[in-house]
Amino acid sequence: MKIAIVCYPTFGGSGVVATELGLELAKRGHEVHFITYSQPVRLALLGPNVHYHEVNVPEYPLFHYQPYELALSSKLVDMVKLYDIEILHVHYAIPHAYAGYMAKQMLKDEGIEIPMVTTLHGTDITLVGNHPFYKPAVCFSINKSDVVTSVSESLKQQTYDLFNITKEIHVIPNFIELNNNINDPTIPCMRSAIAKSSERIITHVSNFRKVKRIPDVVKIFAKIQEKIPAKLLMVGDGPEKAAAEELCRKLGILDKVLFLGNSNEVDQILSYTDLFLLPSETESFGLAALEAMAWSVPVISSNSGGLPEVNIDGISGFLSPVGDVDSMAANALSILEDEVTLAQFKANALKIAKTFDIINILPLYEDLYKKVLNKEL
Repeated sequence: MKIAIVCYPTFGGSGVVATELGLELAKRGHEVHFITYSQPVRLALLGPNVHYHEVNVPEYPLFHYQPYELALSSKLVDMVKLYDIEILHVHYAIPHAYAGYMAKQMLKDEGIEIPMVTTLHGTDITLVGNHPFYKPAVCFSINKSDVVTSVSESLKQQTYDLFNITKEIHVIPNFIELNNNINDPTIPCMRSAIAKSSERIITHVSNFRKVKRIPDVVKIFAKIQEKIPAKLLMVGDGPEKAAAEELCRKLGILDKVLFLGNSNEVDQILSYTDLFLLPSETESFGLAALEAMAWSVPVISSNSGGLPEVNIDGISGFLSPVGDVDSMAANALSILEDEVTLAQFKANALKIAKTFDIINILPLYEDLYKKVLNKEL
């Protein structure tokens, strides 16, 4: 199959999932075309089955905001005709499904019918999509898609609750490419450069937006380190970072917290992490938690959104109500204070992560593509 993938090219979860999906499809012999405004961060190498086409948005004084949707839909039309692309797979309802629909209509006028699969990831529904300015466009784009998928049952239900959706939504969960080298001694381990052997390493990875409840991460860690020696690694960047640094100063723990910024070494960091914190206000799925679990790292998280579908309470970690810092800290300590308990939670986390391995999830997308091409959906 010849598949065009439209996604955001940034460090965010939707872009990472879309890129990894495309790369794995290419390994399976499919021809994959990434179409976006810059090369996705996870798209390190191009190959015979992997292509990247940049969307250029020319600047005109007439436009206060440059019309990316217009440029994207035009680019999609050109690439479909040039490469005989068979399927559009767009990640995020707005602006990608909207632009994809316009491309479909332009191609239809030229006698070309191409199906569009739209994958909903979360903030396109709960944040952007629910805004009154965008809600009609989001609803229209979803209903005009040939097939709609969501990354969790929770997000599927939210979409039905928030919009007048007439399409069936198929749940295909996010995935990880399970790293088989977790115990490989050739993987460089920088643990000794981060913490003493007696210290536990606790990690948080996000885009540091308010929805991630970054102050809660700091407060949970502050309570943990009162009981056991520990270091906190804060990976990522965003609007809440400066306030988090200031909170660390106020709590007197700045020397125990490392702000590492955006990093391409997340796997290495997780390989020597003991516990992962994700106290988010909501998560459509919880990809960061799954990536931690794939490295045998138990997770302390809130119980909102799709997180209970990934982090199994009492097995791979613990769930607590949003904002319940005391509960999260107590749960963290119950895992970290005992070596045997920690080892069991680590083993459980990896076992659950294996069910989300890309080798289990990819066939679900392939089957969906075949059905939509054969007009079975």
